[in-house]
Amino acid sequence: MPDNPNLPSMPASAATEVSVIIPARNEAASLGACLASIVGQEDVDFEVIVVDDQSTDATASIARSSPQVRLIQAGDLPEGWVGKNHAVWLGAQAAAGQWLLFTDADTVHRPGSLRRSLDEAKEYGADLLSYSPEQEVHGFWERALMPVVFAELTRTYRTVDVNDPASPTAAANGQYLLIRRDVYDWIGGHATIAGALLEDVQIAKRVKRSGRTIRFRYGGDAVRTRMYRNFGQMWEGWSKNLAVLFPHPIRLALIRGLEFLLLLGVLSVLLAGMLVGTRAFVYLGIFGILTFGTDFLRRILRAHFGLLNTLLSVFGLPIFAVLLVNSTVNYRRKKKVAWKGRTYPTSSFASGDRSQSESGLAAGKQ
Repeated sequence: MPDNPNLPSMPASAATEVSVIIPARNEAASLGACLASIVGQEDVDFEVIVVDDQSTDATASIARSSPQVRLIQAGDLPEGWVGKNHAVWLGAQAAAGQWLLFTDADTVHRPGSLRRSLDEAKEYGADLLSYSPEQEVHGFWERALMPVVFAELTRTYRTVDVNDPASPTAAANGQYLLIRRDVYDWIGGHATIAGALLEDVQIAKRVKRSGRTIRFRYGGDAVRTRMYRNFGQMWEGWSKNLAVLFPHPIRLALIRGLEFLLLLGVLSVLLAGMLVGTRAFVYLGIFGILTFGTDFLRRILRAHFGLLNTLLSVFGLPIFAVLLVNSTVNYRRKKKVAWKGRTYPTSSFASGDRSQSESGLAAGKQ
């Protein structure tokens, strides 16, 4: 990749256990809380690197206000790169840590979580440890949609499969991705997936294919996040990701759309029976709720959003179905997606793979 004049050189230090790398593009609303939660971590020798990806708000000023934080300016985005991948790659090149923690600017880390995550990775012999954070949701649309999405992710990327070395299933969450530095370098880092729109899963795939060990789990005890702050952000974000997260998005959209109609129909039968006093309708409605509603609730509860949000998520089913269709149209028809003021082509960058000659990755490292 091209040299970056904004990238400071930093000699490696054996004392630095972890380099925390935070890509930030217009994250003034959340970066302060994120940094406060990280710089206060204890019992770990670590450094914090914020990579400002051409922000137009106060992101850089917030990073500079913390003396424990090293700020890197990403500069212009090279051709063929997704902004986040470029930012974290620059951060990794400047990092001195034996482990790299890639985390997002909208995360808040619980006290002591950095030490505990390192200990957990070592206990399980994991070369890559990733947490799915506790998702903070506000307002009707977030409460309705987010549990549906994460329930589907939990079903598709089962932790028992991800953590099984014999299974080909690989996954990680880029909001909290801790990886050994030597393993990161061995697989070629983010340079091998420069254009990947789903960079966390791609990194996980490369780690697992190399014969290394992944540990992936729900990590509400370590980190929380609010991914989106309004409906527009949520729509754009999931439109960017859903078509590549699930193997058959249109079929899944039909299934979840039909599930919504079925649940709506069951509730309608129950309410009609109660209003007109028809016991047969009441019994039929109760039977339908016990049969279909129980299965729905059991699935959504696994996403860790609590009972109230789980109940509201019934109304997230049709939104999820429409988003799946919209994301698929973006990938297959429009062949482009938008995110944070940039537009990325999807035809060649869905997985972001680069040839070995482009990435500089030796053949034996794949």
